[in-house]
Amino acid sequence: MLLRLVTAFALGTATLIAVADDHTHAHHQTAGSTAPAVSQVWSRAMPPSAPTGAVYFTLNNPGDQQDRLIGVQTSRAKKAELHTHVHEGEIMRMQQIDSVEVPAGGHVEFKPGGSHVMLFELSEPLVAGERFPLTLIFENAGEVTVEVAIQEQAPESSGHEHMHH
Repeated sequence: MLLRLVTAFALGTATLIAVADDHTHAHHQTAGSTAPAVSQVWSRAMPPSAPTGAVYFTLNNPGDQQDRLIGVQTSRAKKAELHTHVHEGEIMRMQQIDSVEVPAGGHVEFKPGGSHVMLFELSEPLVAGERFPLTLIFENAGEVTVEVAIQEQAPESSGHEHMHH
């Protein structure tokens, strides 16, 4: 019985240390910067055979200086890229982009049919109900890691798409 208590205590302590360490390193920012707030982070569930997926979210920049999202990474895919949709005549296609400007005091939406994060060569299928980490890399604010919720359908709109800054 004593061995079980000692083991439970040791595991509990290790878990608390890991959680505390995770929270202290969740946002790797440069001194004096304000990271854009990331909300409504989601990805659509995909069939097991799908080699790609996409991630959507909203960035709100509470700071008084613009920032730029310059990269993304996740262990869930071999490669993650910033993409947008462009119209060429009557054809719409995806195109990789180098960065996305996040205006001071403004917001940017990553949504179907617009800007999004493209995931290539998934390490495992995107299954509804699961979550995975995604690290956003900002020019000024540094790295911000968020949890992506995998969903069957797009979440209900928050109404932010009607706001203009």
